[in-house]
Amino acid sequence: MDVREQYLAEPYQTAAQQREATFLGMWVFLATEIMMFGGLFLVIYYYRLQHPVAVGEAVHHLHSILAAFNSALLLTGSLCMSLMVQASRLGDYRRVQRLLLLTAFFGLAFLAVKGFEYGWEYREGLLPGMGPESPLKEPAARLFMNIYLFATGLHAVHVTLGVTIILGMVVRIHFAHMQLPERAITLEMVGLYWHLIDVIWIVLYPSLYLVGRAA
Repeated sequence: MDVREQYLAEPYQTAAQQREATFLGMWVFLATEIMMFGGLFLVIYYYRLQHPVAVGEAVHHLHSILAAFNSALLLTGSLCMSLMVQASRLGDYRRVQRLLLLTAFFGLAFLAVKGFEYGWEYREGLLPGMGPESPLKEPAARLFMNIYLFATGLHAVHVTLGVTIILGMVVRIHFAHMQLPERAITLEMVGLYWHLIDVIWIVLYPSLYLVGRAA
């Protein structure tokens, strides 16, 4: 019998039943997250269609190079997460911890770069509430910056939550509160959540920084 099937939580009768229910619950949760961000994407593209010139003005001031670097950070973190899931199935504790820490590092680096970008935008007068100091003259362009701040801020909250969960997993493994590979499915769920965060950013990046940008 596969060692992963030795752990059973109540009220499940078989490991297959437990695994199926776990994945179903996680996919339902991820679907709610996708619907939330999906509505946000609809708002972004509807607003772009209604105010293409104003949005183009706002997008021109955004720092797409920093956003591209952040995309590379998240993609690298997702690679580490995928390798971690494989290691967890083999029960390789040391490799799992290293890869979790690497993923957390790339997540924290993403947040640091985003914080630097916010500071840069604030000094340039791009963020909401800057008044006449803003280089954006069109009211519609300023409203787009509100949407930008809300969308990227909401994503940053998800990255912060993901990093917190990852570090929690590292602590649990370090103090032997999680047995591998019996509990590898728990880490698989963490991996799915992190990949969702990555996918959301991969859609946000062109939606906010690239589409409508002047050549």
